[in-house]
Amino acid sequence: MRRGSYCYLTDEEWERRIARFEAIARSCTLCPRNCHVDRFSDERGYCDAPGELVVSSIFPHHGEEPPLSGTGGSGTIFFTHCTLQCCFCQNWQISHEAEGQRFTPEELAEKMVGLQKQGCHNINLVTATHFIPWLLRALQLAAKKGLFLPLVYNCGGYEHASTIALLAGIIDIYLPDMKYGDNRAAQLLSRTANYRSFNRTSLREMFRQVGALITDDDGVARRGLCVRHLVLPDDLAKSEAILDFLTSVFDPADICISLMAQYRPLYHAADFPEINRMVTVQEYETVKKAFIDAGFPGFYQKFDALDKSFVIDFTTRKEEALTPPSAPGSLNSSQDSLSEGEPETTTLLSPDWKEVG
Repeated sequence: MRRGSYCYLTDEEWERRIARFEAIARSCTLCPRNCHVDRFSDERGYCDAPGELVVSSIFPHHGEEPPLSGTGGSGTIFFTHCTLQCCFCQNWQISHEAEGQRFTPEELAEKMVGLQKQGCHNINLVTATHFIPWLLRALQLAAKKGLFLPLVYNCGGYEHASTIALLAGIIDIYLPDMKYGDNRAAQLLSRTANYRSFNRTSLREMFRQVGALITDDDGVARRGLCVRHLVLPDDLAKSEAILDFLTSVFDPADICISLMAQYRPLYHAADFPEINRMVTVQEYETVKKAFIDAGFPGFYQKFDALDKSFVIDFTTRKEEALTPPSAPGSLNSSQDSLSEGEPETTTLLSPDWKEVG
């Protein structure tokens, strides 16, 4: 098994990276909110995160994209708080309401090694940007304890390219959202006027570091970029603008797309008439066809397989493995019928997903 990139860092390099991130957090500009609060004095910025790790849940996740979940699951660590505060967030218990508990770097290191012992294929860091200085301490300790799994940086895509650049040689797999193709919806739904520009520049940096998604002989991801996009009602996310950007900057064959249909009007979505309903089959299929026709390989959710397993109750699920009811214990090879013109595939997939390309 290929070892994670961080396994090859010297102690001196670990300390240099950690010191750099600690300096950034003392006048916090870890994310584009640029709050300039001293996190080490427990000053709170937009995300309201304290000056130490706060984690809600840690468990093997079998419902992620097939290259991440594989057969052993993706070792997910859900960090509390968030820099975006999306009104429709399905993880609102942790992003908005701070469900979670404080961890020392030593405690989190033990949990990471525990996920490896459970047979997970990777360590999946979910919304970790606001905790990077403390997280790197935990990773350094975990590596000394024998952690070697690839690291997945699973984020909302609202990132400083400079922050991402400092993670080079540490992160193996980037899994960013591209939530919005323009800033109007970003302002309305995620309270940021400048999401698009930061999203695009950080995505360029991610690809520069890790390139196209690479999997092993078992179809498990080892390195690379996979871009998530959630289709919203009435094309509020401006999916075509995202497609146009990706087509203009990258070779479509190099960009793995995870196109999600799982939007539900959760949390405060009812306050926004534009998104107070689920996405229709036609809305999702229109975006899906555009990406496939443009030549983007990736993973597309099956409408008839979607269920509430995508919505996690973080007040009760802390360490129990998450296995979708439709895929008890393992992956299945069955796929739904492919639309006309789509290439056939023979990879093992969870029944919630279909691979194209």
